[in-house]
Amino acid sequence: MDNIKKKIFKRVTGLCLAASVAVAAVYFGATKAIENAIFTSVIKQPYEPPVIILDAGHGGMDGGCVSVNNVPEKGINLNILLHLRSLLQVFGYNVEVTRDTDRSIHDDGIEGIANQKSSDMDNRLELFNKYDNAVCISIHQNQFTDSSYSGAQMFYSNEVKGSSSLAQSIQDSFVSLLQPDNKREIKLCGKELFLCYYCKNPTVMVECGFLSNPDEASLLETEEYQQKVAFTVFGGLEKYLASII
Repeated sequence: MDNIKKKIFKRVTGLCLAASVAVAAVYFGATKAIENAIFTSVIKQPYEPPVIILDAGHGGMDGGCVSVNNVPEKGINLNILLHLRSLLQVFGYNVEVTRDTDRSIHDDGIEGIANQKSSDMDNRLELFNKYDNAVCISIHQNQFTDSSYSGAQMFYSNEVKGSSSLAQSIQDSFVSLLQPDNKREIKLCGKELFLCYYCKNPTVMVECGFLSNPDEASLLETEEYQQKVAFTVFGGLEKYLASII
């Protein structure tokens, strides 16, 4: 019986490797796929995998920051989330999202922008804390007065065990798969990052890049690069999950 189980496991592992390489090939090309997607093959599915909760920052009346090309952040966040959700679902994860359209998720009947924003954030946090076994990722874009700043950076809180490891895994994935010159370090957040700080599950805010940087903004506004960002986050998430099994 043990031999049969081992043979089955090897076959499943092989299928996972083939699927990972195939998906990576779509986003990065075959050479990059073989080089960088191998690590996904060693992941053993946990007995009770966590629910993956994804958040596309801003939405509706809240556009977030605006790129140098006058493109609002909210749509870029949403597109990356939709690509990431598809990847996770293909690999069998149970995924929930705060929004999958351009909208605020504030309660009905709330008036005034400030009150709607407060209600919106409360509802996002409620979903983040809905499950005891969940991993949460909030997708955002960065902006700074100096247009030379670039590169993805992960924000996390020390309030929940696992958040720093998740942040480091996704940061490493950006460096290995998408931004080899990225020297940024993961950054501890405070109460100002509401979802990160008050979530009871491992949570990371993924700042995918700087919309104030002309070159990076132009990339982030394309569907091709948004797909690559989604796969990069996916790779970091899978590596983190493998480490906690």
